[in-house]
Amino acid sequence: MPLLNKTEARSSAADPLSDTAATAVRAPRTWSAARLALTAFFAIDGFLFAAWVVRIPDVRAQVHASHSALGLALLCISAGAVATMALVGRLCVRYGSRKVTVGSLALLSLAVPLPAHTHSVAALGAVLLLFGAGYGAANVSMNSAAVDLVARLRRPVMPSFHAGYSLGGLLGAAVGGLLAGTFSAAWALALGGVLGLAVTAAAGAVLLRDRDGDAPAPAVTAATATAARGAGAPAAAPRHARLLVVLLGLTALFTAYGEGALADWATLHLTDDVHASAGTAAAGYAAFAFAMTAGRVSGTWLSIRLGATRVMLLGGLTAATGMMVAALAPSVTVVLGGFVLVGIGLANIFPLAIGRAGATGGPQGVATASALGYAGMLIGPPVIGFLADAVGLPLALTSVAAAAALAGVLALVVGRRPHRAA
Repeated sequence: MPLLNKTEARSSAADPLSDTAATAVRAPRTWSAARLALTAFFAIDGFLFAAWVVRIPDVRAQVHASHSALGLALLCISAGAVATMALVGRLCVRYGSRKVTVGSLALLSLAVPLPAHTHSVAALGAVLLLFGAGYGAANVSMNSAAVDLVARLRRPVMPSFHAGYSLGGLLGAAVGGLLAGTFSAAWALALGGVLGLAVTAAAGAVLLRDRDGDAPAPAVTAATATAARGAGAPAAAPRHARLLVVLLGLTALFTAYGEGALADWATLHLTDDVHASAGTAAAGYAAFAFAMTAGRVSGTWLSIRLGATRVMLLGGLTAATGMMVAALAPSVTVVLGGFVLVGIGLANIFPLAIGRAGATGGPQGVATASALGYAGMLIGPPVIGFLADAVGLPLALTSVAAAAALAGVLALVVGRRPHRAA
C-alpha cells in the first residue's frame, strides 16, 4: 500500500478515521505480525460461524424441531451475543482487548461442537446461548483490538479485518459443504472447534507478545480530554460522545439490516419472483457475498483516497440503487447485477462505523455500536417477512434500499460533527 502524502492523508494518531485530520508522519509498517494475527482471529471467527450455519439442517433433524421452534432456538444466539457485548466492553477496558479476544475465541471454539450433541430444542437453545456469548464477545473484543491497531498504524485499515471475516466465512461454508457428505455434524463441528483452538493459540501468542500490545484502556472522558488538550481544543462532552456512538450504531444497524435480509430472502426472491433456477439463485447470494468481500479488500485504499465519510455515503447510495434494481427488475441477469452493487455498497459501512465508534468511545463504544448493528441483523429477516405478506417480497426488499440510503446519510451527519478520539 502506498504511503500517505500531504493531500491524501485522512488519519491521525488520535482519530485514524477522521476526514479532517491530515498527517505526513510515517506510520509503522502496515502488515505487522500483530495485524496478521488479528486478521487471523477475524477469519477464524467467520469460519466457525459459517461451519455452524451449514450444519443447521442436520442439527434441526436431530432435535426434531419445527420451523418455529428452530427459529426460537436460533434467537438464543442473538440473545447470548447482545447480553454479552456490554460486559465484554468493560472487560476490554479493564484487562485489554487483546487478552479478551483470545479468551473469547477460545470460548467460541469450545462452543461450536456442542449443538451437534443436543437432542432437544431446549438443550439446543441452551448451548446456542453459550455459542452466542462467545460470538458476541469475540466481535466486540476483536473490533476493539482492531481500533487500537488502526490508531497505531495511522491508516484506515479497519475494512481489511472485516475482509478477513468475510473470507473466513466463505471458506467455512465451502469446507462445511464438502464435509457434509463425508462427516457427521458432530465430527465436522468438532474439527472446526479444534481448528479454532489451534488458530487461537498460534495467533494469540503472536498478538499477546507484540511489544506494543494494548494496556487496559483509559476511561473515555479522560482520554477525550487528553486528546483535546493535545489538539488545543476543548474536550468533547461525554454526552456528545455517547450521541456520536449511538448514531454510528444506527449506521451499523441499517447496514446489517440489509445483510440479514439478503442472507435469508435473496434466493427466495430469485426463485419465486424472477423465476430463476435453484442453482442460479444460490449463485445470486454467492455473488453478493463475493462482492462484499471484494469491497472490503479494497476498503483501505478507498478510505485513503476518498475519506471514510465519502466511502460510507457513496456506499449507502450504491447499495440503495442496487437494491432497487434487484427488487424491481424482471431480468435474472439484472437482478444479479443489482445484488453485486448491494454487496459492494454495504461492504465498508459497517466496519468503518464500528471503527469510528471505537475511536470515539473506546471498547464501550464498540460494544454499543456492535449491539445496535447486531440488532439490525436480527430484525431484518422477520421485518422483510411481515412486509412480504403485506405488499409482496419485491416491494418488501425496497426497505433494504431505504435502510442503505439512511446509513449513508447518517454517515454524512456523523462526519460533519466535531470529533474527539477516546
